[in-house]
Amino acid sequence: MDVGIGIPNSLPGTTGTDLLEWARRAESAGFSTLASIGAVSYPSHEELTVFAAAGAVTERIRFFSNVLIAPARSTAELAKQAATVDQLTGGRLTLGMGVGWREADYTLTGRDFEGRGAVFDQQITELRRAWAGEAIAEGTRPANPTPAQQTIPVLVGGTTEAAIRRVVELDAQGWTAGGMPPDAVSQFAGRVKEAWRAAGRAGSPRIAALVYFGLGDTDEESRGYLRDYYAAMGPEVADMIADSALRSADAVRAALPAYREAGVDELILDPTVSDPGQVDLLAEAALT
Repeated sequence: MDVGIGIPNSLPGTTGTDLLEWARRAESAGFSTLASIGAVSYPSHEELTVFAAAGAVTERIRFFSNVLIAPARSTAELAKQAATVDQLTGGRLTLGMGVGWREADYTLTGRDFEGRGAVFDQQITELRRAWAGEAIAEGTRPANPTPAQQTIPVLVGGTTEAAIRRVVELDAQGWTAGGMPPDAVSQFAGRVKEAWRAAGRAGSPRIAALVYFGLGDTDEESRGYLRDYYAAMGPEVADMIADSALRSADAVRAALPAYREAGVDELILDPTVSDPGQVDLLAEAALT
């Protein structure tokens, strides 16, 4: 199982200098991937912009949006942004995408929240066409440069039947689990794999999972961030998510085999504290 680390693009107070130092340390430590989380309606750094900058100070580590709320964006602009990042990073981008749950993301971008599922279905297909050099609207030219990769890998987020359908029918490479315990990941991943086989897809879907962490004497800061980020879900849910973060080296070490046994191909440990020293603490716990 690959072990990746989130980049603190959504943590309030994180500076551009912090993000670049985090990227350098993550690559030096040997993490497989730098991942983002994203919400238009939260005061975060935009994830694809962060990846473009991080790509300039790294050479190997991959980038993974986990997840980007695609229907809150224009398909043509997303195709252009993603292809640009893929070129700038030498083909290191994977797009994790989903429909999201924050209605405010759609209010702020002037897009339809209720119809986001149908828009997402169309977007996945049109992104493939755009990256293949095709126009996605009649009477227009192709909107984006050619990606460095033959096509940019797509992982679908969500825990609905629609998410499974998108993985197997819309040529995605796999599924990504957001903040789920290992047993829940195992159950849903099994359904994804079963549908994949039934659809006659070759190979196996890639399975990624996210779990939050905050190491050292950072408990109050870590919990405060998660409660704030998920406040729109209500205090009970926000508290539950805040309680789920891994807050010791032993907890990190115990999580790795649990997610591996759940069938996860790559575990992303996402930060709840923006100090770049968290990269070093996590590397000591997860990679040694």
